[in-house]
Amino acid sequence: MRGVIVDCVLYRRGRRTERPQDFSAALREARSSADTFLWIGLYEPTEAEFDQVTRDFGLHPLAVEDSLHAHQRPKLEVYADSLFLVLKPVAYDETADALSTGELMVFVGDSFVLTVRHGAANPLGSVRERLEESPDVLRHGPTAVMYAVSDTVVDQYLDVAATLHTALGELEAGVFAKDARVGTGTANRIYEFKRRALEFRRATVPLTDPVARLTGAGVPFVHKDARLFFRDVADHLSRVNEQVEAIDRLLTDILSAYLAQMGVRQNDDMRKISAWAAMFAVPTAIAGVYGMNFEHMPELHWVWGYPATLLLMVTICVVLFRIFKRRDWF
Repeated sequence: MRGVIVDCVLYRRGRRTERPQDFSAALREARSSADTFLWIGLYEPTEAEFDQVTRDFGLHPLAVEDSLHAHQRPKLEVYADSLFLVLKPVAYDETADALSTGELMVFVGDSFVLTVRHGAANPLGSVRERLEESPDVLRHGPTAVMYAVSDTVVDQYLDVAATLHTALGELEAGVFAKDARVGTGTANRIYEFKRRALEFRRATVPLTDPVARLTGAGVPFVHKDARLFFRDVADHLSRVNEQVEAIDRLLTDILSAYLAQMGVRQNDDMRKISAWAAMFAVPTAIAGVYGMNFEHMPELHWVWGYPATLLLMVTICVVLFRIFKRRDWF
């Protein structure tokens, strides 16, 4: 069990105390004091490893199942003994040009906070350090931890959205550059970017309702003074969702414009091919007729018949070339 416990700390009057060896005893101690709570952080626990936590904390089986099996949507569930919040932290690696998402479950109950993390994206380390530097905030208990975690995750969304906007600008400039080549590579880049935007959207948009619920009354285990702070989180999340919508619309416009541009270039190529084919068709037809070698064909026995025929071919080709050139087919 120790392998999956990232940290287990008792906080008394907003300050970190000892790291208990037995979290069951620590939970009893926290519940015996009004100004103390226990914060346990777990990383990808198995069902057997999570079983003791489930019994001691009285967690609901449905919430436990969601915590053990990742791939949950952001949501807020209210149970008799706890509040269960699911978040999806997102990180963008500019070097690898990849978007990575994790899952973060937060249980808040009577004198305890339990966080369960899945995936590589990890905002909890900075959250714990920042909170421990602000004991006045930690004095509000488990609600302060839930707010800080939510605020950090949403602030990361803002950073990722800004990075995606920058990357999207570079993609747009590359797609519509004068020397840009039309091919499947560019379309693949656009679709790949759209896939990342969709993955980002799946993390941010479903979180709107849970945060909105935390700003209102009637949610247990949430201090009434914390509603104002959750409103700030809701405001930041609204900005993120607006940027996500803008990114999605711009990607759709870029893809549509690129496909139209590709169609125009293909039409231009077809016009050039058709023009060259027309120019070669005329001498081919004349040569085919005279190649039949019938005895009574016009000018067949004339001395100047052969050069005259060649001159006719060249003349027709030049006339066609000038016509196609004037129509900008070349």
